[in-house]
Amino acid sequence: MRRRAGESILIGEDIEIQIMHIGESRVKIGITAPKSVAVSMKEVKLVGQENLAAAQLHSVAALRNMLERLIDGPGGGGK
Repeated sequence: MRRRAGESILIGEDIEIQIMHIGESRVKIGITAPKSVAVSMKEVKLVGQENLAAAQLHSVAALRNMLERLIDGPGGGGK
């Protein structure tokens, strides 16, 4: 589908994507959607997912470390 500046794309009855400006390397768009529809950049969602995954991995590693220290007891040394 091709659109020029000032033209729009409709998704269903409630969502409109307007082509606001077309530059050399960027396109500015406007989005009109109901408040019940989340609108965000894909990159923001991906970074959030990566952060959650990293936090979970870190949490598992921290729990393993604490468990090993508890099993070894004070001073480390052995079982």
